[in-house]
Amino acid sequence: QTCRLSEDNIINKSVLIQVLEEIRKLLFPGYFDKNRVREEYIGYIVGDRIEFIQYNLKKQIAKALKGCEKCNDLSYDEVMEKSEKLVYEFLSKIPSIRDYLATDVVAAFNGDPAAYSTDEIILCYPGFFAITVYRVAHELWKLKIPMIPRVLSEYAHGLTGIDIHPGATIGKYFFIDHGTGIVIGETTEIGENVKIYQGVTLGALSTRKGQQLKGTLVEKRVRCAAATVPAEMPDAVPDA
Repeated sequence: QTCRLSEDNIINKSVLIQVLEEIRKLLFPGYFDKNRVREEYIGYIVGDRIEFIQYNLKKQIAKALKGCEKCNDLSYDEVMEKSEKLVYEFLSKIPSIRDYLATDVVAAFNGDPAAYSTDEIILCYPGFFAITVYRVAHELWKLKIPMIPRVLSEYAHGLTGIDIHPGATIGKYFFIDHGTGIVIGETTEIGENVKIYQGVTLGALSTRKGQQLKGTLVEKRVRCAAATVPAEMPDAVPDA
């Protein structure tokens, strides 16, 4: 269908973007706030943010579940209970997401001689923004939450030109340099200490339901610009 007249909205994209921005503030305290974040108040600030995320993400997950065929038999109370459980499971992953992103900051700083500080990477680099959104969306994807992970990943795609499917598996110390035109497909598996330049495609060029196609990069690899690593061909592109 292409319209939802007299029906509840499935999800609200604007609310999800607000939730994402609050999650980024949790992940990087003091970087994306309008005012100074004072250390003595950080507990209260974090509490308020978690409450905002919990309330709004729960509502959006519930809407997504209601629009999912697998949940058609669930009552309203069951949907809300499931949504609340999923939100708490996601929030428990925030420290792990932060740990992974800390390694990505290190990879960017060590991998780009033009980076003068880690602040510059966190605030300015589109590749790091795309990785941040991916790490958030990936945890939602692993919880089998419908639609929301794709909304977040496509939001980052639209802003950066970097397309990372939330179902991809990416290890620590991941760095995207420049980044425009990068495509990382759902079944892609990337190890640790990998650096990718603009224009790289990882994964099958065309897929059909049921195929198990993936592009794989082992650890400590650099992929050249405008390269393609199709299904099951991890060594198709020479290391830089």
